[in-house]
Amino acid sequence: MNDPMPADPDRRDAESRPADARTEPRGQGCLVAAGMMIGPVVGWFFGQVALGLVAGLVLGAAAAVAMTLRDNRRSSGRTGGE
Repeated sequence: MNDPMPADPDRRDAESRPADARTEPRGQGCLVAAGMMIGPVVGWFFGQVALGLVAGLVLGAAAAVAMTLRDNRRSSGRTGGE
């Protein structure tokens, strides 16, 4: 028989929840990669390409950590100041 619901109960539960309540991981690695690509370009304008690379890496990693913490807070049901 064709069962319209997936066999995995965790997936079934995830599909029944609203989109903003799902705990699916997001792609934080793209923030690190974007920082490492944009940082040297910005650093080039100031004559400090290596410093721009490091700054882009740090800012991208900080944004990725912030998103991870926000996702963890959402998945545990806490919303912080909201």
